Amino acid sequence: MSYRMLELIAPPDTAKEARKIVEDQNVLGVWTDTLEDGCSILRVLVDVNRIEALSDTLTEKFSHVDGFRIMLFEVQATLPQPQESEEESDDQEEEASEKKSAGRISREELYTDVSGGGELNIVYIGLVLLSTLVAGVGLVRGDVAVIIGAMVIAPLLGPNVAMALSVTLGDLDLGWKALKTNAIGLGVSLALAIVMGVIMNVDLESQQIINKTNVNIGDITIALAAGSAGVLAYTRGVPAAIVGVMVAVALLPPLVNVGLLLGAGHTGLAVGSIILTITNLICINLAGIVTFLVQGIQPRSWWEVEKAKKATRTAIGIWVALLVILAIIIWYWNLSLNPL
Repeated sequence: MSYRMLELIAPPDTAKEARKIVEDQNVLGVWTDTLEDGCSILRVLVDVNRIEALSDTLTEKFSHVDGFRIMLFEVQATLPQPQESEEESDDQEEEASEKKSAGRISREELYTDVSGGGELNIVYIGLVLLSTLVAGVGLVRGDVAVIIGAMVIAPLLGPNVAMALSVTLGDLDLGWKALKTNAIGLGVSLALAIVMGVIMNVDLESQQIINKTNVNIGDITIALAAGSAGVLAYTRGVPAAIVGVMVAVALLPPLVNVGLLLGAGHTGLAVGSIILTITNLICINLAGIVTFLVQGIQPRSWWEVEKAKKATRTAIGIWVALLVILAIIIWYWNLSLNPL
């Protein structure tokens, strides 16, 4: 069982009122203390499945109060082990909220993790360059182990998950930031791969290179699974690098393959890798949005929910339409390569 410690800082009267609200909830422990500046701190030990509903309730009630702040901390362990209350809640909305958030971290924790992974900085660019170098060498050598090593770095997971979350929450600022980070990362990787294609001897007998030029419906399935797995890694609090390998399978090798083939002058073969890369980008983002929706990720206030729903419907419609178009292109592409 996972727990969170919620700390609420507010004036004494507000903290006292908040404690009354918290004690009516199904929490595992409540403590109050006074700070040196005259404010009070309310500490609440709560199951991770209930933290989002509780923080939403407190924020909606007291966010206008000067000095109000909520902080969330992951609890690694607590002794003695908390005893779960067997009392059933009569609040249907609370029960529905807990059911939606079951098995995942809170919206606020998720947003902090995802937005951090979508930041454009020197570390991100460095990881993109390093993963491209390793993947390029692995593809040219036909060495699967080296290619897997490049995928472990997995720098492209963060911005793609951030793009999906921005649509689900209707957060335009996060969306533009993630889109810029993703575009620059893809561009830097492609540019370096083209240079490697010019310098290195790209052997077309390498099975790894040829495999990345063949596109079929199975690749769509892999990319959809990769996008869903990447999102689940974030919502469950699993280290992103673990599942990031699966997203890298769908993104990094095909993209690097495009650059290698273009740099070596094999434009015709590069078309297949371009189609595969675009298809994987669409599938990862589509699966990410759907997975966020299934897990009940949505904004706190009702007017933001309506805006997010509109953005989500639009994005899903665009991604599905593009996926259908690419599926048709893939079918014709394979037909032209293997005529009856």
